[in-house]
Amino acid sequence: MTSVLVVEDDAAIRSALQRGLSERGLAVACTTTGLGALEAVVRDAPELVLLDLGLPDIDGVVLISMIRATSGVPIIVITANDDGRTLVRALDAGADDYVVKPFGTDQVAARMRAVLRRSGREGEAPEPLRVGQLVIDERTRLVTLRGEPLPLSRKEFEILLTLAARAGEVVTRRELLASVWRDAYGSSERTLDVHVSWLRRKLGETAAEPRYLVSVRGVGLRLVDPSAESATR
Repeated sequence: MTSVLVVEDDAAIRSALQRGLSERGLAVACTTTGLGALEAVVRDAPELVLLDLGLPDIDGVVLISMIRATSGVPIIVITANDDGRTLVRALDAGADDYVVKPFGTDQVAARMRAVLRRSGREGEAPEPLRVGQLVIDERTRLVTLRGEPLPLSRKEFEILLTLAARAGEVVTRRELLASVWRDAYGSSERTLDVHVSWLRRKLGETAAEPRYLVSVRGVGLRLVDPSAESATR
């Protein structure tokens, strides 16, 4: 079931979207403010955001940039303002599409399907990724190690997910920064090192004695199956 976050302060429009999308089998959550939207994106990781630009606390275009700093979730702008410059600003900030009020739920649902297809998020949920005794479930954002839940922060999870998607391969520091922080130019490198250190601790390893996270000096990291790795030594 696709999860959708509706960010809309107009009660009538919010109610209509929630009802119409729920009837189409979608899991719909709602918030009326930009700050509420940021919290929900971080906490719940929705698969799509419907975002009104005219929010009471944060300019909608600014909010898009703030969401993009933490998530790649598809964003469809819903707006009463069809001014071309505003829509261009929204798209440049990271929105994927837009619909102009008034609109029907069928129109919104069609735009959502198109955006999800383009983003590769439509269809069946991806299978959990398994590396040794480590299991990473992107859909639920749950990680287990030897069958036990592994509590991770959002950034730690995203680092692990990025590495697990290319298990055994070297993922460069620049690729990790671009994927997790959307910063390919290195301003977050120290932050990356700190998060990797925390992640190692939770995995029960150190940089000196790695098990899952193998550093490649000056390049990046590999996520490996410790049993398979030791068998090749």
